[in-house]
Amino acid sequence: MSEQTTRVKKRRVFHIPGYDPIHPRRYRELYRKEGAAQAHISGYEIGLQAAPSQDTFRWNVAARIDGQDVTAQVDVLVWSDIVRGSMAQSVLGTYLQLIQTAWVYITTGTLRRLMWMRKGPIIAALYPVLMLLAQLAVAISMGAFVSEQVGRILHRFIGGGDGVLFTFVDWSIWIIEWALLGGILVVVLRWFKSVDNKLFAYYLMHDYAFSARFKGANPPQLETRMALFGDLIAAALAEDIDEVLIVGHSSGAHLAVSILADLIRDGRVPKDGPKLAFLSLGQVVPMVSFLPKAERLRRDLAFLSATPDVTWIDVTAPGDGCCFALCDPVAVTGVAPADKQWPLVISAAFTQSLSPTRWKALRWRFFRLHFQYLCAFDQPKDYDYFKITAGPILLRDRYAGRNPSKSRIDVPVSKYTSMKT
Repeated sequence: MSEQTTRVKKRRVFHIPGYDPIHPRRYRELYRKEGAAQAHISGYEIGLQAAPSQDTFRWNVAARIDGQDVTAQVDVLVWSDIVRGSMAQSVLGTYLQLIQTAWVYITTGTLRRLMWMRKGPIIAALYPVLMLLAQLAVAISMGAFVSEQVGRILHRFIGGGDGVLFTFVDWSIWIIEWALLGGILVVVLRWFKSVDNKLFAYYLMHDYAFSARFKGANPPQLETRMALFGDLIAAALAEDIDEVLIVGHSSGAHLAVSILADLIRDGRVPKDGPKLAFLSLGQVVPMVSFLPKAERLRRDLAFLSATPDVTWIDVTAPGDGCCFALCDPVAVTGVAPADKQWPLVISAAFTQSLSPTRWKALRWRFFRLHFQYLCAFDQPKDYDYFKITAGPILLRDRYAGRNPSKSRIDVPVSKYTSMKT
């Protein structure tokens, strides 16, 4: 660290989660557990305490890293209530979502272009479709088998089915068979939904449907919440601190892009205030920005990529099959301006920063790996979430001079590039 490097003593961190219905307490406990593990591995001290907040879920961090004391206030910007509301669908409603979502991604050509970049997230996107169809096939097969067997038994003992006339008995048995088929179908599908905490088919279907419903535009309720998040960040930028760091994980990354673009365009980032930094982790921006009505997001991506008012580091990893690893979200969306500066696209390099034993244990736990950016690494390289959020170095200075990943994809891919207002 050079003499000119600003040493951080106080930092505000705003964490914007992805499409997650779980109470934000999970992020505090994850930070507590994984922060302690990373501190033990890397030889520093870190601790946290819960803190009250009316608008966010908050905790305070005290750390001693590289021989320096740092305090950080971490706020989770909560939109899990909106997520839960979007997931409040019946079984039938979810299957209708499946049809609508598949139609949007296929007919717009978005699915094909996304597959060209990375297969992993598309496999993740196809998983709920195939799983829900498989569940439907199982339910129909079970219902058909049982209703057919019951029909045969009834015909044997009651009569009918003489092949000449469709008698009252035949009609009655036919109605019973269809009622059984429908009843079993409902029971089996409801059972599958009840165990979705292990299968994640309904959860992922709702996730993709959330973006597809408005073809890439934000729902009004989400826009209102994003404006509130912007107000909270603007207030922090007026404080006497060294850095305001925005962390956008998964779907939270593209929300952060628009929130930050709005703040800077509206002149709410003081020139003499704290340094503003943006860390996008495991982003899935193309799932939204490639859709036809994502003009707002595309406009914000282009703007944020060229502004000197923020430092934007994008961290993904090829080992994370749920993200668009090393895909420059601005470039692949096809909206990179001539004066593009951001993001700096780097890899968390799971296969190198996790020991062979640890990687073997996590390799097939896809959802766990998607959260690895927020966790400890037992062979850390230059990415350490806890040093970034609670350490004495600005994000700008931490990655100053760092070259982007050589494996990044930075060519235009999206069919839709309109940024009209």
